[in-house]
Amino acid sequence: MALEIKDQDFEKTVLENDKPVLIDFWAAWCGPCRMLTPIVDELSKEYDGKAVIGKIDVDANQDFAAKYGVRNIPTVLVFHKGELVKRQVGVAQKETYKEILDELI
Repeated sequence: MALEIKDQDFEKTVLENDKPVLIDFWAAWCGPCRMLTPIVDELSKEYDGKAVIGKIDVDANQDFAAKYGVRNIPTVLVFHKGELVKRQVGVAQKETYKEILDELI
């Protein structure tokens, strides 16, 4: 299961982390977001200990979605050592996310 990240946890969990961090910005009412959920959950199992895989509910946590210009959901942002390194808007194949993470590990 992907880590649920909230605005108050963002800096410590994402920006201060030495591991790659993949975050799915989503909302419960978003159909494509529900399609991405099983992919994100699988990635969290496969990359356990190697990367942080998380989700941010944009309805409940708007600060960092606004800060990073998340206007469409789902949007996946990948951070490495506190820097935004990749943005994927919309649902992509699982392999797309794996390739991004594998480059950073």
